[in-house]
Amino acid sequence: MASRGTILVVDHDDATRTAAVSVVARLGYLARVAENAESVLARLDEEPPVLAIVEVELTGPTSGFELLHDLHAAYDEELPVILVSAERTAPLDHVAGLLLGADDYLSKPFDEGELLARVRRSLSRATKSSTTGNEYGGNAEVSLSPRELEILALLSRGLGQLEIAQHLVVSPKTVGTHIQHILSKLGVHSRAQAVAEAYRLHLVGADFAASALLTEPI
Repeated sequence: MASRGTILVVDHDDATRTAAVSVVARLGYLARVAENAESVLARLDEEPPVLAIVEVELTGPTSGFELLHDLHAAYDEELPVILVSAERTAPLDHVAGLLLGADDYLSKPFDEGELLARVRRSLSRATKSSTTGNEYGGNAEVSLSPRELEILALLSRGLGQLEIAQHLVVSPKTVGTHIQHILSKLGVHSRAQAVAEAYRLHLVGADFAASALLTEPI
């Protein structure tokens, strides 16, 4: 089977690199492997990858968070980057990665099948983005109703489901239904991820997003 492109794997751990390379091969891509960010930064003139799997705790002066920024600056902000970490595994660490522009965040040790599913999903989202302008049809505000945008803004201010219901004078069940619609339309799985995505799409400000991260589990 001919290669469909290159996936960048940056991790100092042999076992993690081996698992990632196996996933890349199973999906029909070539793996470009590095143990630290400096090796990647020295070769930015090579063909852009279609996706990157980057360890947060890289050895050397450049962290995975910093490499995420450098990859987006060198190639394209739409390049999907999956961050993996053995140490920074708390919910706020996940959300921080998402707010910095990661497409996904995975804690180590991870199951190879889970990484396969996440890589496949990120590649699918990137493909949709390249063919439609972004995965939400060009503008998230078009796909979200006015009520959904209102609830998303309240979530971003750190309000919970019951507080939103009281604010809007509707039932908590109604708010819950709207929240599920928001998660589905944004392609995320939690309220914190929805807030991170709303920040990325400039639907809310960073101050509101930070407030929400302190109250919502990922």
